[in-house]
Amino acid sequence: MAEFWLVAAPLDESSLQAMGTLIRATSCTGLVSSFRFPIPELKVGTLDVLLGLSDDLSHLDSLAESVSLACSALLLSPVSLVPSVDPVSYVTHFRWDRAKYPTSLPLKGLTEHSLQTRTLTDIVKKEDLVLDSEYLTTLLVVVPRLPRQRVCVCCRKVLDEAEGGIFTVTLFKKAVVDFKAAAKNGASAFIGECRRPASAAASRYETSPSRTWSGSSRSPCVVFPTAGFYWPPAGTNRGTSTDWGLRYDPASPFQATFVLWLKVNFSEIFAASIHVKAIRVFVESVLRYGLPVNFQALLLQPDKKSSKKLRALLNSLFAHLDPSAAATKADARVDIPGLSMAPPDYYSYICYKIDISMVAS
Repeated sequence: MAEFWLVAAPLDESSLQAMGTLIRATSCTGLVSSFRFPIPELKVGTLDVLLGLSDDLSHLDSLAESVSLACSALLLSPVSLVPSVDPVSYVTHFRWDRAKYPTSLPLKGLTEHSLQTRTLTDIVKKEDLVLDSEYLTTLLVVVPRLPRQRVCVCCRKVLDEAEGGIFTVTLFKKAVVDFKAAAKNGASAFIGECRRPASAAASRYETSPSRTWSGSSRSPCVVFPTAGFYWPPAGTNRGTSTDWGLRYDPASPFQATFVLWLKVNFSEIFAASIHVKAIRVFVESVLRYGLPVNFQALLLQPDKKSSKKLRALLNSLFAHLDPSAAATKADARVDIPGLSMAPPDYYSYICYKIDISMVAS
């Protein structure tokens, strides 16, 4: 069973003794496998921010899990995050990715969606793209915002926000590789590449006036291909349709591209979902145990036969943290509607499940 329990408790003397007893009991009896789960100290912020994040993280956690499961279900080959690293190994040897999730950012900044991950169902329209053309293609480009730049008219702006903007760029297919290379060097290179005659969708773009855009001259632009996009029939609600966007079609010439897209995005989403779990543990520990930040996290992997025994052991070892929670669990056997004193997943200690059964299989 590829299910893990991410538990956490404060570093007071009683909890340290309980954690030591737990590790010894599980290692001696083989009741469960345990792993260290290091979580860095993040920026706490205010109490209002923490309370708001507690609810937001619950929804974000569910969303990340459902999307990663959907991606893994569509993949035809075994799922792996990077060569020789599978999801189970990623969880049991978790290390915080400081490059993607800088600990210098506030908690709110670590959990917000960027333009690179936002759904485009209500942003990109069919007329924004050149589809089914033999020579031309359209790319979606995320351009960070900073100094003011001049963008030629072949770049069509579909979204403009404080963070940056999303442009569609129509160009010859043979120029895509050069364009992507230039875009990685920053907005200035991206704009210069757009102005080249070889990149124009038609000759009229070469003499068209440029438009003003506040883009970063150094920050890299992110380019997304649109080949393989499927557009639903007129009248279909794209916001709720699961058929909109990239879809798997064994007969499609874009099958290999689609599978590669799934693998890359699964890796990103799965890694993000585990980081969300870590942030949830951090936020919950501060709300429960207060400041300064002082807790330890442990990853447990029980099997079906030992789950009840492990839960009973945890409840007894950490009952001192919240006796009312332990009492509520004991009384939960009596089914009296409307008289529950705590949520069904609330324990005296912090505990979040990480279920990767479908992903690992």
